[in-house]
Order: sequence, then structure tokens, then C-alpha cells
Amino acid sequence: MMRFALLLALIIIVVATVVPRLRALARTMPAGRPHRRDELVKDPMCQTYVVSSRAIKSEENGVTVHFCSRQCAERYARGERRS
Repeated sequence: MMRFALLLALIIIVVATVVPRLRALARTMPAGRPHRRDELVKDPMCQTYVVSSRAIKSEENGVTVHFCSRQCAERYARGERRS
């Protein structure tokens, strides 16, 4: 019975020490904005998919067009279409 009481006391001390530190740490961390998942977008030139955040972007008639590389964006701007 004595061992159980000592173990229980030790657990209470550890919890009482750790929980306030974790709460303080949580307060110091920036809340930030919720992470928006990156989506895959299709390159109209080579038909490959690229992650939106890494794509080369271009505006065309108010619509954002995504490219996998600067070369594909340049070919698209010159009016070339995929072969």
C-alpha cells in the first residue's frame, strides 16, 4: 500500500510540474492560420501536374494558369500549344 501511495504522489508531482510548462509553451507558440492543403494543378502545355504553391503562375483573362516550369509558361505566352 505504501508503494502505491508513493507512486501516486510521484505521478501527481510530475503532472503538476509538466502541465503548466506545456500550457506556457502553447501560449508562446504562434497561433498562425490553418494550413491550407496544397492542391495539384495541371500544366496546360505539357499536361503534367504540379503542386500549386510551387507552380509558375500567369494571369489570362482573369484566370490563373499554372505551369510546371518557366519554359512551359514562355511557350504558352508565345501561343504554342502542346503537341
